[in-house]
Amino acid sequence: MTEKQIHKQITDFMKIQYPKLIFNTDSSGIKLSIGQATQMKKLRSSNGFPDITIYEANKYFNGLFLEVKKETPYKKNGTLKKNEHLQEQFEMHQELIKRGYFVQFVWTLKQAQNILKDYLNDKN
Repeated sequence: MTEKQIHKQITDFMKIQYPKLIFNTDSSGIKLSIGQATQMKKLRSSNGFPDITIYEANKYFNGLFLEVKKETPYKKNGTLKKNEHLQEQFEMHQELIKRGYFVQFVWTLKQAQNILKDYLNDKN
């Protein structure tokens, strides 16, 4: 399954299971012209933002971010695979965590469902 397909599964699930949930997704899966891509990059503070932003605080965090992958970004020993893009994303995750957000890599719909269920059950 592709990253784009997993991303769509997750957003479809959220729309059905949590119809009042406010979320937004990154446009990185959309084909843009060079000019459009350059303009989008200029409008961001930096690279590495997670794919899905959920604008819902719970009792522990200010909001939830999900970074969608087609496969695990981790090696068998639990460390992040050596990849410049993954490292950039991981660094952004650390900055978001410092600011009180929950951030997680996901590579299956089931993972996302479990994270959402746990996160949203901690609202009160």
